[in-house]
Amino acid sequence: MPRRRDPAAPRVVHRTARVALGVTPGQRRRCFGLLRSAGDVWACVLEVNAWRRRRRDVPLSGYQQLCRELSASGPGTFAELDTTGARSVLRRFSDAWFAAAKRRSAGDASARFPRRRRGLVPVRWYHGTFTLDARRVRIPTARGGAPLWVRLAREVPYPAEQIRSITLLCEGGRLFLDVTAEVPVVVYPPGEGPDPARVAGVDLGIIHPYAVAGPDGEALLVSGRAIRAEHRMHLADTKARRRAVARRAPKPGQKGSRRWRQYRRRARLVEGRHRRRVRQAQHEAARTVVSCAVEQRVGVLHVGDPRGVLDIPAGRRHNLRLRQWQIGRLLQVLTDKATLAGITVRLVDERGTSSTCPACRRRVPKPRGRTLSCPHCAFSGHRDLVAAASIATRVPGGGSTTPTAVVLPEVVTHRRAGRHLPGAGRSPRDPRRPPRAPRGSVGPRRPAPPTDGESLAPTARIHNTHRKPGER
Repeated sequence: MPRRRDPAAPRVVHRTARVALGVTPGQRRRCFGLLRSAGDVWACVLEVNAWRRRRRDVPLSGYQQLCRELSASGPGTFAELDTTGARSVLRRFSDAWFAAAKRRSAGDASARFPRRRRGLVPVRWYHGTFTLDARRVRIPTARGGAPLWVRLAREVPYPAEQIRSITLLCEGGRLFLDVTAEVPVVVYPPGEGPDPARVAGVDLGIIHPYAVAGPDGEALLVSGRAIRAEHRMHLADTKARRRAVARRAPKPGQKGSRRWRQYRRRARLVEGRHRRRVRQAQHEAARTVVSCAVEQRVGVLHVGDPRGVLDIPAGRRHNLRLRQWQIGRLLQVLTDKATLAGITVRLVDERGTSSTCPACRRRVPKPRGRTLSCPHCAFSGHRDLVAAASIATRVPGGGSTTPTAVVLPEVVTHRRAGRHLPGAGRSPRDPRRPPRAPRGSVGPRRPAPPTDGESLAPTARIHNTHRKPGER
């Protein structure tokens, strides 16, 4: 029977923290061996399903069916990978299969079943199969193998009794450990917690990842210009590195040299660092929004869902901006942090919120800047905050109409996301940017000060444009 939760017990949510691993060359080789063995398990499942498909049999997609097939293969088939780690790969394959089947049954023809080989597959171990001792973790291995202890680069941010699983993965050529824990939802004193009757609207964007309009006329603008600059600088840096090595790149089918392998390793490290920087900035932005909502005792966040624009082709440049926007990640991060704070997040339709005047409800032409001006009633306000105020009045699951009056922001708080990024806040200047040009004009050269002490204040402004070389 399924386990029932005690109603009196505190509500918990699952949180995951990514911690880098500090490993020796031997430990690194063994960890990558586990990831490659997991890739072999994935490839074996693909091969078995390919054989069954050629025989016109039903493919193996259920977790229990895959586990029985794994048991039939016998122990020691996948090097040091133990049974728990191999079953986590089967669970991942089964979840991906049924997720694709659900999307295809809903009419999404673009959904594809997992049929592509993967060299490195993350491996997960559950509570009771691993050992966590301060900053050291014992990763399970196959029976008969030597124990594998690795050191964490920092402390795990959760108590040991709350940790439920660990996942070994590789990102950008570096080894990480995803630690998942059950964290209880914050409990507030009576009268100080979020009020479900207080609703705030959140508008997602690129320049402003989150624009929040509260119920009392208080608004929050989180600037994401540092994140956008990080994307642009990373793209320019990637293009420059590719142009520099274009001549010595190996031909298709040709084995690369040592220099090329070093270049590829450096590219993976830079790509991983870029993703970590952007991810940290997104978490900072979401934390700012949730903190503001807790201060205003907001119990419900109505978030405009802009994912419909992803299916509209708008050219390669704008499509790249939409891909770098990462709408799904912004929604996921905000929902995760809001749930932990006891705040409910609901997705609503945002169509027309940035192009409709909240005062006269008429259509307004899209402004070029951030200020929305209505030519009918002379209303003017920040475009993103007006959209957030309109989103707050929308009904989840309903149409694009605004049934109640819009509470316009009166007090706006500005915050910046990504102060750790190079060139933003107190962080050092981005070395990828060209040096700053001197501001203003140098102007005409002034004569040297006199040696006899006479002042040339009004008469010394000589504007001689016909100077000889070396003449002051």
